[in-house]
Amino acid sequence: MPLTAVLTANAISASGSSLTLIGVPWFVLETTGSPGRAGVVAFCATLPIVVSALVGGPVIDRAGRRRVSVGSDVVCGLAVAAIPLLHQADLLAFWLLCALMALGGLAHTPGVTARYVLLPDLARRSGTTLSRAASGYDAVARGARMTGAALAGVLIALTGAGNVLLVDGATFAVSAALVAAGLRHVPEALPRRDAPPVSVRTYKAELREGYAYLARTRLLLAVVAMVMLMNGTDQGWNAVLLPVHAERHLGGAPQLGLLAALFGAGGLSGALLYGLVGHRFRRRTVFSVCVLLCGAPRYAVAALTGTTLPLAATMVVAGLASGSLNPILTTVIYEKVPDALRSRVAGVLTAGCELAMPLGGLAAGFLVEGAGLRGALLVVGGLYLLATLSPLVFPAWKDMDAGAVSRTGPGRPSATPGARTPHPSA
Repeated sequence: MPLTAVLTANAISASGSSLTLIGVPWFVLETTGSPGRAGVVAFCATLPIVVSALVGGPVIDRAGRRRVSVGSDVVCGLAVAAIPLLHQADLLAFWLLCALMALGGLAHTPGVTARYVLLPDLARRSGTTLSRAASGYDAVARGARMTGAALAGVLIALTGAGNVLLVDGATFAVSAALVAAGLRHVPEALPRRDAPPVSVRTYKAELREGYAYLARTRLLLAVVAMVMLMNGTDQGWNAVLLPVHAERHLGGAPQLGLLAALFGAGGLSGALLYGLVGHRFRRRTVFSVCVLLCGAPRYAVAALTGTTLPLAATMVVAGLASGSLNPILTTVIYEKVPDALRSRVAGVLTAGCELAMPLGGLAAGFLVEGAGLRGALLVVGGLYLLATLSPLVFPAWKDMDAGAVSRTGPGRPSATPGARTPHPSA
């Protein structure tokens, strides 16, 4: 079944991403000992993600979602596997590490977007509702990230960070093979036959359509602004703050993997729980409470304690709260965005939500070196708290409980309330 193939491929890819998330910062700290350099590598890895998301929507439609997803996984796998191989050959200069991470970042987002925009079509083919498919999509990814994080911590302790990156490269290869086989006969995954001839003018016009639709939809603008700040601070947490905290105070890579796995376990449980009972509650209420719990408490507990247990408990609660966020956002976005604009708007949304990520890792690295780890945790956690107050303050978020748009025409709202069709990361 195509939906099963995509969910499985996404799970394997997400598991591999957890290996990268833990393995690369630890590899940099192992080989350079510098939080600042870990931040530079994070910047190089995430800036191309934003660039490819900004311009990639029309490319995904023309090249075909299956082809883009497979090509993305192949390039990412080769880039991440090259890092330990070049290091073993004593050929890995710091600039080359940054370049390989940039190449992986450039290729990663189009593949993720290509799979994501197929979700409504695959849900219809499988006979399930979009909200249930969205919850399953997020739950599977979170479960895989949990497993990948735990595996990364153990593998780093046993074999070193380099071997973790080789395993990550293999996960990309498996994901590519699953998508190539599972979407072979899915028309929505093939290149668009009705697209106008390729030219700079038509490409710019299609790109402008995505930006224009986002600009006139207040709720989507509010989502992008908040998630952009959340993702920026989370990049600092994942790439610098938590690895340095684990290295200095918690005992090393196994504890880092444990904490990431606990957050993933909480997220998996939260996503499954929302899929079962979330439709009974107002989206804005659930989202507002959960978004406050998922972020700032982690930073405060890490800053004020130096042991694993309090932070572990906080990570479980934060993960549980975070589990409902992406299913809610996915459902809302697919209600607001017409089918014809899906790839273009998804690319713009992804770019906007990830715009602060390059600076998040870079700033966190230099904050640790300038203000100390505790000061950096409190500053970044304070910014996270301010961002997550947005749903309680701004009126645009009231639209989260409004009805869907018509799925037949580009950008014309429907008067039908409560119609259900359902990503920025949160």
